[in-house]
Amino acid sequence: MTLRIILADDHPIVRSGVRALLERNNLHVVAEAGSTDELVAALETHECDVLLTDFSMPGGQLADGLAMLEHLRGRWPKLPIIVLTMMNNPGVLSSILATGVRGLLNKSDALSELPLAIQAVSHGRDYVSASGGHQLEQMEGHDSARLPLSPREAEVLGLFVSGLTVSQIAEQLDRSIKTVSRQKMDGMSKLGLKTDLEVYAYAREHGLLT
Repeated sequence: MTLRIILADDHPIVRSGVRALLERNNLHVVAEAGSTDELVAALETHECDVLLTDFSMPGGQLADGLAMLEHLRGRWPKLPIIVLTMMNNPGVLSSILATGVRGLLNKSDALSELPLAIQAVSHGRDYVSASGGHQLEQMEGHDSARLPLSPREAEVLGLFVSGLTVSQIAEQLDRSIKTVSRQKMDGMSKLGLKTDLEVYAYAREHGLLT
């Protein structure tokens, strides 16, 4: 049986290349999406066997990658999800896996490993690409790095480095200032960061909090 794939990436050239690869391997792309809003709409209107999605795409309330994945897992808990990303930070990769996705591929590995990953997740197995596995292995021995950010911690830190204050974040997310402050501090602790300047530097260097 030909597997049905929904493909999401905000770069049309990437979608075109991945689609060609999938179709060469007898995999049928039933819908494409270039934003999180388009992705949700595609999932609501097309049945599929595997979702293949970029980690970070523009679109509404789900522009944050972890928040998007958490939402998708909640709405479609049985759908196998493979994330394609250029991220190579171990903390980011660990946080992605913590959302419950079944597959994780670096875009540089996609040509050689994507068909294998799709077959694996469609049969209920997890799949992490060779480079992704190598990055995660680097976390061994670093207790703080092994703790993935929760989607809410990542969301708060992302808004913070975008220039919002804790009070503004609380208002935007409809949470108490105390809750937002705790989520910010918990996220910093997991990343081993002690000051706001370190948060900004970490975001700039690793592309984690976008």
